[in-house]
Amino acid sequence: MDFFIDSFLSALTLLKTFDPDLLNIVSVSLKVSLSSTLMASVAGVPIGFLISISRFRGKRAVITLLNTMLALPTVVIGLFAYTFISRRGVLGFLDLLYTHEAIIVGQILLIIPIVTTFTISAISRIDTRYRKTAMTLGANRMQTAVVLLREARFGIISAVVAGFGRVISEIGVSMMLGGNAKGFTRTMTTAMALEYDKGEFVLAVALGIILMSISLVINVLMNHLQGRMAE
Repeated sequence: MDFFIDSFLSALTLLKTFDPDLLNIVSVSLKVSLSSTLMASVAGVPIGFLISISRFRGKRAVITLLNTMLALPTVVIGLFAYTFISRRGVLGFLDLLYTHEAIIVGQILLIIPIVTTFTISAISRIDTRYRKTAMTLGANRMQTAVVLLREARFGIISAVVAGFGRVISEIGVSMMLGGNAKGFTRTMTTAMALEYDKGEFVLAVALGIILMSISLVINVLMNHLQGRMAE
């Protein structure tokens, strides 16, 4: 118990003094996570919207596949991306491996199914009368789409927030594609794993406190959005 208390107090000291290594690790994590979430949202929201409002053969199979991908382990995504961007891979000439861009690519693949599936769910909850009423009043397809997106905005925001929560806490993609290089591609989760292996827990505890704080903010935001949706 004393060991835990000492580690916790030392971690608080790191946080209070704004330790440079700590700030760099947090900065890298936020940079790649926010970038991947933004790019995945730009792709996932329109895809989810189109799947939701369209009728085509195999739609149920597509949705089932997306739901299955929600539980895909991060190491599988990392391995899949590695085969493409490694030097012997199809995209090896881009020299992406062990860079921020490599982590972002892997995280995008990880959360596109999340954003897409949650968007499908948000659009599907909207009463079909909204769409029919908009079309009856003379709205074109684009205007009708805007109406539906506005009605589903809280659900779509929840999808984006859930995606960010997934990537900020993942470790497999960041470790396999980023390489955990100090001062460059080391994220909060990979740094915590490294510090644990070294038997040095102070930095790991400090990063854990930050990660838990981010998770708390995400959950508070999600609960707020769900409350707005229930009104």
